[in-house]
Amino acid sequence: MSEDEIEATKAPLLDHLIELRRRLMWSVAALFICFLVIYPFNSEIYSLLTRPLALAYGNSLSHHEMQFTSPQEAFFTYLKLTFWASVIVSFPIIATQIWMFVAPGLYKNERKAFLPYLIATPVLFLLGAGLVYFVILPFALKFFISFETAGGPHNLAIVAIIKIDQYLSLVMTLIFGFGFAFQLPVLLSLLARAGLITSDQLKSKRRYAIVGIFALAAVVTPPDPISQCSLAFPLIGLYEASIWSARRIERQRAEREAAEGESGNANANANDSQGDDQSGPASDDGGNDSA
Repeated sequence: MSEDEIEATKAPLLDHLIELRRRLMWSVAALFICFLVIYPFNSEIYSLLTRPLALAYGNSLSHHEMQFTSPQEAFFTYLKLTFWASVIVSFPIIATQIWMFVAPGLYKNERKAFLPYLIATPVLFLLGAGLVYFVILPFALKFFISFETAGGPHNLAIVAIIKIDQYLSLVMTLIFGFGFAFQLPVLLSLLARAGLITSDQLKSKRRYAIVGIFALAAVVTPPDPISQCSLAFPLIGLYEASIWSARRIERQRAEREAAEGESGNANANANDSQGDDQSGPASDDGGNDSA
């Protein structure tokens, strides 16, 4: 690359960096504002996240409590909880800023192609979070609390003493983990649109994907079969949906390439016919002149 070419790329690169800085500033500002607005409601968020635990305790709820073992533990836990909620609430704004930065560099048809993924991402995340909150946590907490035993003359009681930071960290980790795991069809569809994978490759690797999904479910979820299957089966269904999406993308790409090929052939034929029309009168004039 010559010196002139290097100089010519400085201004566009600087413009991109300025635009990136502006989008980052808007995203950070949105996150900060959401944090300030949500912090007064952290007790309500705490009650919402501890409700599955309260339901798991059942009739013995009055005999249990949440504990913290250091003076600053509850305060920092509330800060973490508020930040976690702020990320979720501000995600649409952050995603919009990312889209506004990327969209100008895409063609019109590419922008239309990416729009469904922007809509599907938060929907799938909410589905994963809802699965954790309404299905996984109730079963898992009942399983763990079932190890409590009453004391007797010859044995000590086993009582669940749960720390506030450990419980909320577990809940937030599970919600984020399931939410991101449910982005599987979005990720695979984008890879298929980029031409990095094909539907045939996904089908041929299906058995390995199923084994990997169950291994992931065994690591992420609590150690009971209901929780593991509650994650594994939806992910398998999403993997099958990814195969269908990749096949649809390939079909659309083939149709578009065929249409472009037909339009190219039509243009070539039109140019040939115009050339014949222009050469015809010229040859006739030449014949008349010779006569």
